[in-house]
Amino acid sequence: MSSVSYHISNLLEKMTSTDKDFRFMATNDLMLELQKGSIKLDEDSERKVVTMLLKLLEDKNGEVQNLAVKCLAPLVSKVKEPQVEMMVDTLCSNMMSEKEQLRDISSMGLKTVIAELPLSSSGEGEVKSSASVCTSLISNFIFVVAILNCVFSVHPSTHSCFHSFFTHILCQLTSPRMAVRKRSILALGHLVPSCSPALFSQLTEHLLTELAKGPPTSVTRTYIQCLATISRHGGHRVGEHLEKLIPMVVKFTTVEDDELREYCFQAFEAFIHRCPKEMSPHVATVTQLCLKFMTFDPNYNYDDEEEEEDDKMDVEDGLDEESDDEYSDDDDMSWKVRRSSIKCLEALISTRRDLLLSFYSSICPALLARFKEREENVRADVFGAFSTLLRQTRVGSSHHGIIMTRLDSGVSREEEPAVTMLKKQVPVIVKALHRHLKEKNIKSRQGCFCLLTELAHTVPGALEQHIPALIPGIVFSLTDKSTSSNMRIDALSFFHVLLLSHPPQAFQPHMQVLLPPVVACVEDSFYKITSEALLVMQQLVRVMRPQGQSTTAGGFDPKPFVKEVFAVTLKRLKATDIDQEVKERAISCMGHMVCHLGDHLGAELQGILAIFLERLKNEITRLTAVRTITLIAASPVKINLSSILSEALSVLGSFLRKNQRALKLSTLACLTALVTHHAATIKPAALEPVLSELPSLVDESDMHVSQVSVTLLTCMANACPSSLAKISSSVLPGVFGLVHSPLLQSSALAAVLDFLQALVLSKTSNLSYRQLLKSLTEPFHSAPSSVDSSTIHRQSYHSVARCVAALCSACPKETPGTVASFIQEVKNRGSPESARVLALLCLGEVGRSGSLGGSKEVQGVIVEAFTSTSEEVKTAASCALGSMAVGSLSEYLPFLLKEISSQPRRQYLLLHSLKEVISACPASSLSPHLESIWALLFQNCECPEEGTRNLVAECLGKLTLVNPAQLLPRLKQQLKAGSPVARSTVVTAVKFTIVDQPAPIDSLLKDSIGDFLKTLQDVDINVRRVTLVMFNSAAHNKPSLIRGLLPKVLPHLYRETQIRKDLIREVEMGPFKHTVDDGLDVRKAAFECMYTLLDSCLEGLDVLQFLDHVEEGLKDHYDIRMLTFLMLARLVSLCPAAVLQRLDRLVEPLKATCTSKVKAGSVKQEFEKQEELRRSAMRAVAALLAVPEVERSPSMADFANQIRTNADMASIYQSVQGGEGGGLGPAESMDVN
Repeated sequence: MSSVSYHISNLLEKMTSTDKDFRFMATNDLMLELQKGSIKLDEDSERKVVTMLLKLLEDKNGEVQNLAVKCLAPLVSKVKEPQVEMMVDTLCSNMMSEKEQLRDISSMGLKTVIAELPLSSSGEGEVKSSASVCTSLISNFIFVVAILNCVFSVHPSTHSCFHSFFTHILCQLTSPRMAVRKRSILALGHLVPSCSPALFSQLTEHLLTELAKGPPTSVTRTYIQCLATISRHGGHRVGEHLEKLIPMVVKFTTVEDDELREYCFQAFEAFIHRCPKEMSPHVATVTQLCLKFMTFDPNYNYDDEEEEEDDKMDVEDGLDEESDDEYSDDDDMSWKVRRSSIKCLEALISTRRDLLLSFYSSICPALLARFKEREENVRADVFGAFSTLLRQTRVGSSHHGIIMTRLDSGVSREEEPAVTMLKKQVPVIVKALHRHLKEKNIKSRQGCFCLLTELAHTVPGALEQHIPALIPGIVFSLTDKSTSSNMRIDALSFFHVLLLSHPPQAFQPHMQVLLPPVVACVEDSFYKITSEALLVMQQLVRVMRPQGQSTTAGGFDPKPFVKEVFAVTLKRLKATDIDQEVKERAISCMGHMVCHLGDHLGAELQGILAIFLERLKNEITRLTAVRTITLIAASPVKINLSSILSEALSVLGSFLRKNQRALKLSTLACLTALVTHHAATIKPAALEPVLSELPSLVDESDMHVSQVSVTLLTCMANACPSSLAKISSSVLPGVFGLVHSPLLQSSALAAVLDFLQALVLSKTSNLSYRQLLKSLTEPFHSAPSSVDSSTIHRQSYHSVARCVAALCSACPKETPGTVASFIQEVKNRGSPESARVLALLCLGEVGRSGSLGGSKEVQGVIVEAFTSTSEEVKTAASCALGSMAVGSLSEYLPFLLKEISSQPRRQYLLLHSLKEVISACPASSLSPHLESIWALLFQNCECPEEGTRNLVAECLGKLTLVNPAQLLPRLKQQLKAGSPVARSTVVTAVKFTIVDQPAPIDSLLKDSIGDFLKTLQDVDINVRRVTLVMFNSAAHNKPSLIRGLLPKVLPHLYRETQIRKDLIREVEMGPFKHTVDDGLDVRKAAFECMYTLLDSCLEGLDVLQFLDHVEEGLKDHYDIRMLTFLMLARLVSLCPAAVLQRLDRLVEPLKATCTSKVKAGSVKQEFEKQEELRRSAMRAVAALLAVPEVERSPSMADFANQIRTNADMASIYQSVQGGEGGGLGPAESMDVN
């Protein structure tokens, strides 16, 4: 006998002892043994343990019985199936016992066993055990229903076994015991997701039939509750029966029973959440009912005089105003009706953003009127519903990027209509909340602050006129002794948001009232209050003197408040035994004090700077200290940092060696601020620790760090040129490496240009113009066969050309000689191709600044380069001509237009030059040449070469932006006049008028884009394809242009997603036949549009109709399936409820893809494509399985089980889950631009 068996036998023997303590200890020891993962029982031991534990359930001692039940849970996974069946059978038999105690303990044991039953791959054991439970117990009452509920919820895939007991559960709905009825409802809820459609219809018809009979009110309540529950669990399946259900539920709202009405509104809420599309015809009815019953309070009379008193809103006094005596009646249940109707309204608001404008007309005023609600819980729900309305408004405005701002270009963005309506309601909101802000009731005040915080986020600045009315409430919550910590934190959090979203001048008159309570909170013993108060204090410092404002500007003098703020902040700054968050915020708050009010601190200032230096040396606080010193260094107050500068530079230099990227970037920003603003007090030797660390940071592996490092070098070259004497051998190789890198673009390139200009102007002896020029261009003069020449990337040519132009701009005297050398380089046929290409691009960039004038020699060089046999040289000549024309438009543009007309072979290259001219020249310069360019482009809009036509279209689009009022109508006219090729060119041109920034053309385009989109009905398939591409661009960059047109456009868009057999043809290729689908490109364009609309216009889509086309796409061509898998994963995160409604139809194509195999003998590419397709499908499956309710679907549960048991699919699932990139993040994004 093994040691484990022997030990178990000893325990079993002690369990038979007459001493209850022995039995208790032995059972406890057995439980500890079973909980060990390593224990293994032989067959004999299994049987003995099971028998003994079942016997102990009948023990006379209650504690021993409870322990025996606890032992059953770990035992289930340790014994074989026959023993589990024996446990279930015995427990079921005990449930029939006449002994009440044995029935109770056996029911607990049975629930424990069922909850622990493992999900076997076949499910047979699980089915058998569960069936045994149901067969044995269906005639019992409350314990039975509870156990069935447990079975259904834990083992959804076994529901099919219990359908025969369906009628028995329905019978329990009329049980006289409420607990039995409630648990029966829950059991039905768990049964619904996987029951057959016929059974579901039977359930719904049964409920409708019974409700139609007019049963007693108590039974009616149960049936209505049951409807709400099956809607929550079965969701979309109820949608088919809503036409019959809604009138029935509406009828019962007229019955004078508060609980029944509550259940009716709960049913409406479930319908709205689960069946949004099917509920659309009934939204108006439900809204009216909610608005009616949200005011249902028959036992209380709201005195109108209270509201008249509210008109006299005290501004900074009367903080002790008493709240009204609340009405109380234990028998009054009307508050439940009001609460459920308000929750129903909240469900409407959260699910139907498309009705937001109508909600502001109907629901918003009604909710505002209910702010006076007497019942605390209901009032909290009113605030919650209104906050949801605000969140929906904010989601819309931020999603579409339509917040009212005035840009540098002078173009004003359109404001969301809902935001405009909300702004009109702000005075009413503040008036309604004013009284509640000073109530003793904490829950009400918290609701007010949460609502006001949402309002400040949604419409920044809207509360400016009402700040005097809000201040008493804020002060009251911060000073009231009965206020809880959470209440103070909420008040401080709202105050912080208010300060951030409103101008400082609005708070200055109230500083005397606002400051004392905030100071008191900073001194609070609870660290969370202190931390939040320091954030508020930091903003109040900004209020005292906004950045750049003189001491007494605007008539506000901060001097009376400085001492108080300084003292309390200094106390927290000096403390070392406080929470980390408080330390950091104390440093930041004091930094803002020094930055804004440093001239008021006098002798205290040097002590503060010394503390900052100490915090800089501390590993825990160094990042915050670095950011604070950056702030102080750039302060307009001109703080003298000489006392800490030398040591601080040394410490900051050491931070550049650290691996912490955030610290590195903050340190570089800090050093830049110090060098820029305090160069006079910095000695060159003090910068050596910094310079020694910079070479390792200038590297293409982290372009942002490189950019910030080069910006610091530029500041050093401007402010401390002598410090750069030694960098030629250390930093410069890294900078030139960046210039030659293919990754250098945009802001990083601009930083390098500034640095080179600063360097050549610094007159450092060993860094002359000639040396820098040689270092930049040398790699391009290598022999063509060398390694360096073959590794030069195309981007580096343009980067070096920009750098050369920057050097010429800084040293104009050197420009003629440099230009001459480049001309000779281009003429010299013996020069390496890379050198000739670079020389042409350099000529173009130098000419962009106008330094070349109208040199005939340069024109001749360019024309000659067009005849080169090298494509690279011809392309470079095209770029150079365009750039030179930008610099000298009157000299080069006529020449360029003449060449386009007379040289058809060079037309493509010359159009590239013209595109550069149109893109880079200001509108005022182009205006005189507008007509000649327009005419020339339309002469070529029907060119047979598609590449040339696309260039013509881009030029037309960008030219239209120069004078949209004149040119856009002319573009529209061409739709009627031209051939299909011309129409496609015009539509493509429209795509290039849609830019991602606000532009003057936007309003004109919004009025006319509908005419361009009519080409979706064009007979020519290519015209329809380019129209879809244009529509996609509009949806991506400017969704506001097409949002109102969606009802008209979507049917045509969806039509293009369908496979057309008339566009599929067979092509013979020798002995093989190859199928060609001419409609594939237009279908791909349509599906790309659909993907874009998910992000930009979701509220304008009927998601279920959208899913119908996604479903078809899942069975289409490889490229389209890849798109639809992405769409499905995106839809799961955006609209999980709608996806669940279509789940059974979506599973089959996913399963087909995941289980498909490539034919033997296929080429390698086929295997790779199939593998990528399976991975993409599995990402969509992973997204689906992340939805909690998804495995209630039998087909999805079976597929999930198949994935777990199939090694190949399981490995793919694991890899997309986390092994390669972590989940769905990278896969969910798609370049749609």
